[in-house]
Amino acid sequence: MGGYGVSLVGHCHPKLVKAIKEQCERLIACHGSLYNDRRAELLEKLVKIAPKGLNRIFLSNSGAESVECAIKAAVKYTGKHEIISMVRGFHGKTLGALSATWNPKYREPFRNLINPNFKFVPFGKLDRVEEAITKDTAAIIVEPIQGEGGVHVAPNGFLEGLRKLCDEHGIILIFDEVQTGFGRTGCMWASEHWGVRPDIMCVAKAMGGGVPIGATIGRDDVMGSLKVGEHTSTFGGNPLACAAACATIDVIIEENLVERARILGERFKRILNDMIDEFRILREARGLGLMLGLEARVDIHNILMRALKMGIILLYCGRNVIRFLPPLVISMEQLETVANVLREAISEEEALLAKGVINDGT
Repeated sequence: MGGYGVSLVGHCHPKLVKAIKEQCERLIACHGSLYNDRRAELLEKLVKIAPKGLNRIFLSNSGAESVECAIKAAVKYTGKHEIISMVRGFHGKTLGALSATWNPKYREPFRNLINPNFKFVPFGKLDRVEEAITKDTAAIIVEPIQGEGGVHVAPNGFLEGLRKLCDEHGIILIFDEVQTGFGRTGCMWASEHWGVRPDIMCVAKAMGGGVPIGATIGRDDVMGSLKVGEHTSTFGGNPLACAAACATIDVIIEENLVERARILGERFKRILNDMIDEFRILREARGLGLMLGLEARVDIHNILMRALKMGIILLYCGRNVIRFLPPLVISMEQLETVANVLREAISEEEALLAKGVINDGT
């Protein structure tokens, strides 16, 4: 589970603990209207690892907040008001981010507050995106790999096509890398798998190693369209969170966790694919690096509960997909332990289904 992808460098990494201790003994709070050395250090580190050309940053406290800023910057820069998002896309639960989030179970209770200027198109269908574009389209927001929506990887050509459409129509391309960023997928940013650069990138989750922090990273001209006071955060960029984020980025680079995610992810995905050949109730393994999903043909609730009793906390996305977002410092031996527990839990479920003791949930 890895804290829903937050604990990228594990729990209480020594370098992270040291950085937090040192900072909290020096200065905890410093509003963004004042200079702070730790904040400046983080901004420099982010610009260094961000896609080329993304050099203006707004620091916040979460992924949803990073999306809120991106939406406002895109609308302010273009002077337009429509946003195209994706079916199965998830971008947060604050009102702006919720408006960009597809799942009806999150939207329905607040339908009267949802922004009506958002429209949804099927993920991966470039022709449907093109059909949805109007003269009022300000931005397209997309996850390179949909996390909450079921670990669906963008098909080859889709992100490249979005970039081309945005360039042709003067539209801002926003990549939500809240879950996919900081090496999770085997590249520092998931967009690197396709060589596509967005105009704005939203990041958070793993950024602080467990400490709440988020960032909206964009082109200077786009982010600069927000004037002083139009978008602020009292806690955003506080020294404690910045110190944690600096340490986390250092650990990712020094311990080569990006490459580690790629190698271990490939090995673990092979194990999952072997399980698909072994068990009838499994359908597909998908994902990149250590962001993987295992889709079943049945409701996975019982499998999750059995694994929990055996000491493994698994994550889900939807009723039938097991999601894997482990810390990148995990060992292959630990991944094999997870696989063994998972195999036992699935085997028991399949046996009960075969006996008719339980039904498949359909």
